[in-house]
Amino acid sequence: MREFVISTESNCDLPEDYIKENRICVIPHYYTVDEEVFGDGKELTCKEFYDEMRNLKKVGTMASNPAVIEEKFSAYAKEGKDILHISFSSALSGGCGNVQMVSKQLMEDFSDTTILVVDTLAASLGEGILIMKAVQLKKEGKNLAETAKAIEELVPHICTLFTVDDLNYLYRGGRLSKTSAVVGTLVNIKPILRVNEEGKLVALSKTRGRNKSLQTMANLMEEYLGEFRNKQLTIGLIHGDCEEDALYLKKIIEEKYGYNDFLIQPIGPSIGAHSGPGTVGLIFLGEHR
Repeated sequence: MREFVISTESNCDLPEDYIKENRICVIPHYYTVDEEVFGDGKELTCKEFYDEMRNLKKVGTMASNPAVIEEKFSAYAKEGKDILHISFSSALSGGCGNVQMVSKQLMEDFSDTTILVVDTLAASLGEGILIMKAVQLKKEGKNLAETAKAIEELVPHICTLFTVDDLNYLYRGGRLSKTSAVVGTLVNIKPILRVNEEGKLVALSKTRGRNKSLQTMANLMEEYLGEFRNKQLTIGLIHGDCEEDALYLKKIIEEKYGYNDFLIQPIGPSIGAHSGPGTVGLIFLGEHR
């Protein structure tokens, strides 16, 4: 059985120690602050980045660089290794398409190499939890095809709910009209959004007040769990430099459902640039998205 490498993108938001320990190949996505480019070794901490956003610095994002993908993947091909790439949603970034394009060319250049790309149609730890499952399956002795198939079967069951604290960041990111942002801010509206079956961000509901929005997300889990109530992997909690709010949501879920396996991580800049500081997300397995 040929050895295979698991790869992903930097916006999977997994802990750095976990990535190093499991030798996961990471394709960088990039972000900008006042036109200065970061990523691929030149980084801001999450707190530094969100502080820049709070200071109204202009931020942006860029997808992966095909030349970097080719460099990383060809090195594995030369070593006789196959690749399983678990990708950020193709509906939210061009990164998945870049990997697919480079992989097709490399498999022509290295005829013995197989590169499988799984489009998770998910973001952040929605992608990250699937990577953790792939790592587990690989350690159990599953081959490339078996691991890819298992991950693809889980993709429709990755549920991602999130809320933002400041609507103006959604407006600046082009996700909300200026009028909606102004009016919503005045009446303390906190929207709850989800990543749908196509991997796109869509509105789910609205609440008033921060704590109410977090409680509503926990309650909404009930509508999705179904047969997965007792089949959870790690439950992901992500935040835009507001860990206390993520811990508050964790406590509600623990008390309501009895779950105790959580991974709490900051949302990296390439996603946080669009959602802003104060974002809190919840990722779990459900019958449907």
